[in-house]
Amino acid sequence: MPELKLARLPDRTPIKLAITVTPDLHQMLQQYATLYAEAYGRKEAVVELIPAMLAAFLESDRAFAKARKIVEE
Repeated sequence: MPELKLARLPDRTPIKLAITVTPDLHQMLQQYATLYAEAYGRKEAVVELIPAMLAAFLESDRAFAKARKIVEE
């Protein structure tokens, strides 16, 4: 088998999760979606923004990244 520069793509099958949030958090998420639309000129539903928000949060958490690195070794 040839050694390709591009590695095998990871599993990209979406997994659906259901969560319950407080009314305050729901309001903040709605406000964020409104600001997002103002900033980028494109409306996105809160449910579409949440995965990107969670990914950005986890990617920016240095303690989490360090812990993951230790576990993966």
